[in-house]
Amino acid sequence: MTQDGRIANLIAELLKELGEDTGREGLEKTPERVEKALRYFTSGYSQDVKGVLNGALFVEDYDEMVIVKDIDFSSMCEHHLLPFVGKCHVAYLPNRKIVGLSKIPRLVEMFSRRLQVQERLTTQIANTLNEALQPRGVAVVMEAIHLCMLMRGVEKQNSKAITSAMLGTFRRPETRAEFMELIKSSRGLQI
Repeated sequence: MTQDGRIANLIAELLKELGEDTGREGLEKTPERVEKALRYFTSGYSQDVKGVLNGALFVEDYDEMVIVKDIDFSSMCEHHLLPFVGKCHVAYLPNRKIVGLSKIPRLVEMFSRRLQVQERLTTQIANTLNEALQPRGVAVVMEAIHLCMLMRGVEKQNSKAITSAMLGTFRRPETRAEFMELIKSSRGLQI
């Protein structure tokens, strides 16, 4: 995407429609700042899985659970264009293939930098790891605070949404329970 100023022009028009004076000191550069911010918030559209994983898949004779927890993320709700922020916990049970650990937060980042709903974000991460690794199972749990629930509508300040995607062996109660127990210490989102 190019920085052609079209978004900034639209933001200036939006501010005018809201009754603002875009020429006043505090708003003079706002349209350009908002364009830059929106391009960053949606930068995941210009990334793909192959580029993010970047060949970091390795054959390894390891068959126990691999967990990366407490991955901070922020995304934009596609319904109101307001942020939601939280933690993501990811696990997989390898089937002779592992991924570089830093690639898991990069996948979370790529998908969260798109207009999203938390449910889709959760399944995109799980399905992508499942396809790339072909493991025995994948689990993703996301917990987030949504500004659309805090600032408008129901205005519930202490509510958070928790979503999960359990694939393969993580659908078994005992495997799911082990994963949930291992990430339990990270519950209690602090923002």
